[in-house]
Amino acid sequence: MKKAAFIGVGNMGGALARAACRAIGPDQVVLANRTPAKAEALAAELGCTVVDSAADAVWAAEYLFLGVKPNGMRPLLEELAPQILDRHRVGEEKVVVSMAAGLVIKDMRPHLAGAGYYVPVVRIMPNTCVTVGKGMTALCAGEAAEAYIQGVEEILSATGRVERIPEELMDQFSAVAGCGPAFVYPYIEALADGGVAAGLPRRQALEYAAQTVLGAAAMVLESGKHPGQLKDEVCSPGGSTIAGVAELERGGLRAAAINAVLAACHKNTQLGK
Repeated sequence: MKKAAFIGVGNMGGALARAACRAIGPDQVVLANRTPAKAEALAAELGCTVVDSAADAVWAAEYLFLGVKPNGMRPLLEELAPQILDRHRVGEEKVVVSMAAGLVIKDMRPHLAGAGYYVPVVRIMPNTCVTVGKGMTALCAGEAAEAYIQGVEEILSATGRVERIPEELMDQFSAVAGCGPAFVYPYIEALADGGVAAGLPRRQALEYAAQTVLGAAAMVLESGKHPGQLKDEVCSPGGSTIAGVAELERGGLRAAAINAVLAACHKNTQLGK
């Protein structure tokens, strides 16, 4: 039996399948998709296996990563429940892993009732940066056993950072890490625009801006220093950097970023109701 099945290989499901192949090997990964050709193309790229249906994926793997839209989760769980029960009867336990936004674990459980036992459910929320192995993923374990949680973490180990959080913080996490890349991209573009305005060619300006943001993020994560301290270390008295920082403050950069996160969190809360 293979380790991980990805049921639904859209943008996020496909990205996680790619990472899983790097982490545990393509021989441990199976794919299933409503449009088989999409799964077959990805499997040909990665060297993993395609199964014909979601039900077949239950027979093929221990961890079932469900990459479907929230409105498709209920029918999928109800379809899988009898198959999960069949495997349970022969001693094969399954772990359901949801990446559907807004669906809490307790709301998914009734649709697994047909399995006839307490199926472990883990909820994850990856951001799009998992595509390049630099993602930030939240993991809510519910009542899943530690061994199952570690299994999910192993499968996701090539996606970037994975953090266990209480489920009640998922909306807040999503507002920072899930929505955050879309807040950072305009900043990178603006830095590059500034470089072009100052005389740099567009291609170089964009490369310098993106690499600078990447490096600054790495400094925060790897040094353990507060961003304010790192900023101060770059700002010489009366220098060009502090002059630029003063313009960012005048333009309200920090207030805008805070308000963007709060607006996204409020929207997440509304969507979950």
